[in-house]
Amino acid sequence: MPSDISKIPEKVEEVVEVAAEVAKKPLSAAAQFFKMEAAGGILLVIAAAAALIIANSPFYEFYDYILNQVKFGIGFNDAGGTDFSIKKPLLLWINDGLMAIFFFLVGLEIKREIISGELSSRDKIILPAIAAIGGILAPALIYYFFNAENPEALRGWAIPAATDIAFALGILSLVGSRVPVSLKAFLLAVAVIDDIAAILIIAIFFSGEISFGALYFAGACIAVLAFMNWRHVSSIAPYIFVTIILWIAVLESGIHATIAGVIAALFIPITHREYKKDKSKSPLKGLEHDLHYLVAFAILPIFGFANAGVPFAGMGLDALLNPVTLGIALGLFVGKQVGVFGFMSLAVLLKISPKPKGANWVQLYAVSLLCGVGFTMSLFIGGLAFDGIEMQASVRLGVLMGSIISAVMAYSLLRYGPTNKQI
Repeated sequence: MPSDISKIPEKVEEVVEVAAEVAKKPLSAAAQFFKMEAAGGILLVIAAAAALIIANSPFYEFYDYILNQVKFGIGFNDAGGTDFSIKKPLLLWINDGLMAIFFFLVGLEIKREIISGELSSRDKIILPAIAAIGGILAPALIYYFFNAENPEALRGWAIPAATDIAFALGILSLVGSRVPVSLKAFLLAVAVIDDIAAILIIAIFFSGEISFGALYFAGACIAVLAFMNWRHVSSIAPYIFVTIILWIAVLESGIHATIAGVIAALFIPITHREYKKDKSKSPLKGLEHDLHYLVAFAILPIFGFANAGVPFAGMGLDALLNPVTLGIALGLFVGKQVGVFGFMSLAVLLKISPKPKGANWVQLYAVSLLCGVGFTMSLFIGGLAFDGIEMQASVRLGVLMGSIISAVMAYSLLRYGPTNKQI
């Protein structure tokens, strides 16, 4: 026995050495992605919580003043008297400018998933597509039910139809190996299709008066991007330069500026001209990887901090029962799970598509709940739908209620519910 005890330090040293070697090994791309989404989601929660605390403190007036009253501008004027400038409050720079980078990343993800990912074949796309359609229709119908008699409020019908991919994947990552990889891929595909729908909704329903001069200029920028892609230009710098010009043109055209990010992303080459056989040299994947850090750890937390501040002073039960608030909250919590799980179940039971491999019905239901976390995209669409302070407060309250309840219930089911190994 003493001799065994004397060997303990040696065994400890061996374990430490093995652990060190494992730590040095690079994570797979998927593992890095989900790890990043979890950390980004947590940071987004912290930023939103900080905004709520400030909004209900003596600092709210300062918070509101900086975001909505202080204007920042960029522009130039020449000797001939030509003056061009863009001047907006900080909140709009965040929502129109920084979020264009977010949508640029979304566009890169969409292109990658269509070419080589979860949307690259009929077998992969059919179930998440059906689920996503249900997840858009049911929340919109619930919102319509509560606001049918108010034409102004009906502008917010798309708010509960959105899913926050960062939050959803972040929560899914927190339960680790309890969830099969196929289920994570399914959620990613649903969220990507959901993003495509949100982009189309923004472009069609939330554009202002069209300026055709600016639109023609935007068309010229798109033609330049297409030409560079056709000529297999692999350097990212020219694409970024033209994208910035495109963003300004789209902003001035009356179409929401974030659409420029999505359009530009579709022209980023997925293979490098000089390394066509080396997939690790992909300009698109390299840019996507780099932007994930910027978006997850800076842009989304800044957006959450700027848009989640809801002052609760003077709010009573009537605020919770406001039709807009109820329509959004129940659209996210009830509508998403009914639409996603209902349409998905029908597709599986009718043998249109099989269940994700290794997933059980409880986990699939939990993921449908997770789709009700609409935070970033819902707040973004809410900002486009309504301008007034009271309406914005109703939107933010509804989004927070629906997203938080959906997140808590989904996490609880995934964390404590049965896995396939247990049933």
